[in-house]
Amino acid sequence: MKDNFSHNSGNYAQFRPSYPDEVFTFLKTILIGKERVWDCATGTGQVAQKLVDLFDEVEATDLSENQLKNAVSHPKIHYSQQLAEETNFPDQYFDCITVGQAIHWFDFERFYTEVKRVLKPNGLLVVLGYGNIQVENKEIQKVIEKLYSETLDGYWDPERHFIDEKYQTIPFPFKEMDHPEFSIRNTWNREQLLGYLKTWSGVKHYTDKHEINPIDLIFPEFPEFESTNVLFPVLIRIGKNHQNKSND
Repeated sequence: MKDNFSHNSGNYAQFRPSYPDEVFTFLKTILIGKERVWDCATGTGQVAQKLVDLFDEVEATDLSENQLKNAVSHPKIHYSQQLAEETNFPDQYFDCITVGQAIHWFDFERFYTEVKRVLKPNGLLVVLGYGNIQVENKEIQKVIEKLYSETLDGYWDPERHFIDEKYQTIPFPFKEMDHPEFSIRNTWNREQLLGYLKTWSGVKHYTDKHEINPIDLIFPEFPEFESTNVLFPVLIRIGKNHQNKSND
């Protein structure tokens, strides 16, 4: 698993969007067990904090020590620095496993082997993500699309294509469950929008190579605005861990 975000953990915690409550309200209706959940690649705990109302215990892991240092604190959440593909959790330990905006960085085969080991029979794997930002202000949207497709062309990790393809092309060796469509909707000011763009992994790679932040390059093109509506389509895959009776 790659670690592209340790350097920017504070901005990540402050500016990355959160999944809407409707996602977790729906999740509550399909859960079989509610004792324990593992939020894998938790980052700063954005998903973990949403899970505390659904489960008795939340185990939240991440590769990045810096991300965990910036994570939200809650008595139900236990954080630990662990690889997604190799943990110290017991077999058949979790009722549910969640992954938010991270599975595209994983070694799929090794991660799914670990999921099947630590997930209870009929437990759920919930893969979440969000697609490219959609801004109501068309002038701003045009500048962002130019940044994404032109300025940062060649600076995105190859795994980024899984997000562009809405997580529909990731391997998913589980019986899949239907779900509603969800979206993240916010109203952001200029600082929030630019702060979010600075968390992009492509921005980090560009900055590392050229020693200049590409956001500074597009700053003059940004129109003045007090606030604008933004939308992120939520990417979601939900699978059930069906196992042979010999493993139950």
